[in-house]
Amino acid sequence: MEREHGAEQFSSGLLPTAKTVNQDGIKVPKLSPQQERKRALTVWSKVCFAIGGAPYQITGSALGFFLQIFLLDVALLDPLNASVILFVGRAWDAVTDPTVGFLVSRTPWTRHGRMMPWILISTTPAVLCYFLIWVVPPIEQGKMWWYLLFYCLFQTLQTCFHVPYSALTMFISTEQKERDSATAYRMTVEVLGTVVGTAIQGQIVGMANIPCINSTSLTNSSHHSMHGNNSQILLDSKVFNERRAYMIASAVISLICVLCAVVLFFGVTEQDNQSGLKAQKHVSFRRGLRLVMSHGPYVKLVLAFLFTSLAFMLMEGNFALFIKYTLGFREDFQNILLVIMWAVPFMIVVVCVNSNLFVSYIVSVAAGASVAAAFLLPWSMLPDVVDDFKVQNPTSQGHEAIFYSFYVFFTKFASGVSLGVSTLALSFAGYVPGVCVQSDSVNLTLKMLVSAAPVSLIALGLLVFKTYPINEERRQYNNKQLQLLLLQ
Repeated sequence: MEREHGAEQFSSGLLPTAKTVNQDGIKVPKLSPQQERKRALTVWSKVCFAIGGAPYQITGSALGFFLQIFLLDVALLDPLNASVILFVGRAWDAVTDPTVGFLVSRTPWTRHGRMMPWILISTTPAVLCYFLIWVVPPIEQGKMWWYLLFYCLFQTLQTCFHVPYSALTMFISTEQKERDSATAYRMTVEVLGTVVGTAIQGQIVGMANIPCINSTSLTNSSHHSMHGNNSQILLDSKVFNERRAYMIASAVISLICVLCAVVLFFGVTEQDNQSGLKAQKHVSFRRGLRLVMSHGPYVKLVLAFLFTSLAFMLMEGNFALFIKYTLGFREDFQNILLVIMWAVPFMIVVVCVNSNLFVSYIVSVAAGASVAAAFLLPWSMLPDVVDDFKVQNPTSQGHEAIFYSFYVFFTKFASGVSLGVSTLALSFAGYVPGVCVQSDSVNLTLKMLVSAAPVSLIALGLLVFKTYPINEERRQYNNKQLQLLLLQ
């Protein structure tokens, strides 16, 4: 297959016949203007590639901000059962990442590439399972198993989409400059994706938000029975409207995810970037994992990303509950979620100030600019680590999927730990599903989960980032070495 691919390139005039010296003093293939245009990524290709990253962020922000509160206050699950669903689902998801990454790395090249078939096949069943996560089944005994099943299925199918998509960064161009540019487009769209996911889920669900039953004034004692009946009717209406709103929001998000996958598939051409390197040797999963995890820059980047991701997931999973109960903004929590993209100043200030809606909005906007630096920019550093590995291991290629899968693995592991531990903490603090006012111990726990714990984890992550060894000088050196390897 590789020989046929190379023959097709030669016959179509894509392989150069002459060499020139670039600005770094390295002999590189001399390309005609037409060939230069073919090597460069168009703006349309970069936009289409970036749009492919939106489904992961849209569904991730919706699940991160709303799944816990949905399981507790809408599906009315016990906090212990909810913690089992959140932790086991994420733990299962984390395990599937390296498995899928290894399978992707062993996938043969097809006419659509190596990554694209995975993306195409997994999209439809993934969005179906995502929709079913937000459905409250007409059963009580097996309700926990319903959510656990479809949550695990969705996470598995999403892994089959996101791991190949993440690794696709290395296969859209051989030029580091083009990959960096495409990554910048991707980061922009993914930031927008988190906002879109929060906006769609929050605004649709917020429209169904009905005042609490136990906050209704029952002043007429002679009509206590009538008030009780009215309260039950209002409760039934609240439950029905909230459940319907969650289903509508999940349907809208599912449709957007399908459209994004279609744009990615038809707008991006995957390139076989391994043809110019030495023939790669297929190694076992254990051998490939050992090579990847022994690469120092990768280990440091993963550790730093683990701490910052854990901080973000911990805050994200509990922030809706914090706004709703601790701050008391039941009618506005979805709007505050829309403008908050977390940061250390927000975590500190919003806990210290008195309950004030205006202050919450202002501090949320001020905190928004830091989300890219703290959570998304590490993704733009990963291609540099992969290139560094290629330079140091020129005879061991084709491990891109393993690099990206374990990167995602630690993110999801952090999410599982944070959601499981935080839900258990709320259970021990005495959280009661469905009520309007929680106890002081629950409010104190929520303050710790969205402030003290994330700040400490971010500090650890920043300390690890200080030891990250790949600077601009080393990155340029790696680029030169990779160009030489392609000429051998």
